[in-house]
Amino acid sequence: MSVNAPAWLTARPIAHRGLHDRAAGVPENTVAAAEAAIRGGYAIECDVQRSADGEAMVFHDAGLGRLTGVSDPVDSLTAAALSDLAVAGSPERIPTLPDFLAAIAGRTPLVIEVKSHYAGDLRLMERVAELALAYDGPVAVKSFDPHLVTALRDLAPTIPRGIVGETRQDDPAYAALPPSLRRSLSDLLHFDETAPDFLSWRVDDLPCAPVHLCRLLGARPVMTWTVRNPDQRRHAEAHADQMVFEGFIP
Repeated sequence: MSVNAPAWLTARPIAHRGLHDRAAGVPENTVAAAEAAIRGGYAIECDVQRSADGEAMVFHDAGLGRLTGVSDPVDSLTAAALSDLAVAGSPERIPTLPDFLAAIAGRTPLVIEVKSHYAGDLRLMERVAELALAYDGPVAVKSFDPHLVTALRDLAPTIPRGIVGETRQDDPAYAALPPSLRRSLSDLLHFDETAPDFLSWRVDDLPCAPVHLCRLLGARPVMTWTVRNPDQRRHAEAHADQMVFEGFIP
């Protein structure tokens, strides 16, 4: 099984949702956060959710409340309506993925995390794959959802694809998933179907057997998230190939 893991995946520390600083008026997943990461010489990780009219929006949460004060789900509003919303009281607006890609313009690597409700809906991944294939710059795509990563194998086989994971699954969102799926997620039992080029694993869950074996025997690079302090950074250096960081300057 060939691995499409270009060197840029591990060459630069990866700024989690861009190099954001809400107190300084630079919210996460905005063009301002991307520009700050580029100035600092970092790669960027961003999240995407689907708008009501099918556009990929650069936004982490399924709901708008934490960052905009609007109570609606992201997927209940059109891309145009979402793009009008101020993020965290700043001048920044929620960018569409096309606008985000245009702003970065290949100046630094970008890792796109595709969010999922684990409902078998491929529309967001299809849109992301379309944009990634047309983008003239270093880009990779990842997701927690193995169904989406498997689909990406067919939609865009040339785009580096990754699986995001954690071992303990202590987020309440996991409670809604069937035990068989949770076991598959934590133990990488979907490996044959997803055939990931890289892994993105929670730093506090390292080391663990599935990730160690993929790194050692499968030559898959491992990025680890989210590194927020010097102890976690040392842990990441011992058990991973690159970190996704926030809250400090590496």
